[in-house]
Amino acid sequence: MASGGPEIEQLIQLLARLPGLGPRSARRAVLQLIKKKDQLMIPLSAALDRAVIAVKTCEVCGNVDTMSPCSICADPRRAESGMLIVVEDVADLWALERAGVGPVRYHVLGGVLSPLDGVGPDDITIDDLIKRAPTFKEVVLAVNATVEGQTTAHYITDRLAGSGTKVTRLAHGVPVGGELDYLDEGTLSQALRARTEI
Repeated sequence: MASGGPEIEQLIQLLARLPGLGPRSARRAVLQLIKKKDQLMIPLSAALDRAVIAVKTCEVCGNVDTMSPCSICADPRRAESGMLIVVEDVADLWALERAGVGPVRYHVLGGVLSPLDGVGPDDITIDDLIKRAPTFKEVVLAVNATVEGQTTAHYITDRLAGSGTKVTRLAHGVPVGGELDYLDEGTLSQALRARTEI
């Protein structure tokens, strides 16, 4: 039931499409924007207008930035990196950067293989990855531990076989600070299989 004009309802509906925001959260956010129009709504609107014009997808790795190549690809400290980390999405790249993984390079696939959803190798940037990979000593597959993520990892590994590039993947298992009693069986069995010597 609409409780404001069509402009307010449209704003609520658009915000409700964002991850983590449902209709109730979007309504609260819109009310906050309206209450603080000068401090929040006007600057947010101006920032969105600027972002629409300025944001680009990096032609090298697939990151989003205001320049292409992006600031990560243009960083001279990363030019000698022998490691290419392959991620599903830009959010994963940003998470690794926040974690401070070092001066590495990235490749954003833009999704994972999912035949049930009609996503095949031509729908994500696997061919671009295969072209880039031989210039690196190691390709780290940092895809999610889902069926689709593992299918994608296996497909990429098969495509890179014989390229001379070492292919690894992120370890899966017990998280830092995790308690064994609270972990699922799949995580525990994977942690045991991926055990390392101390």
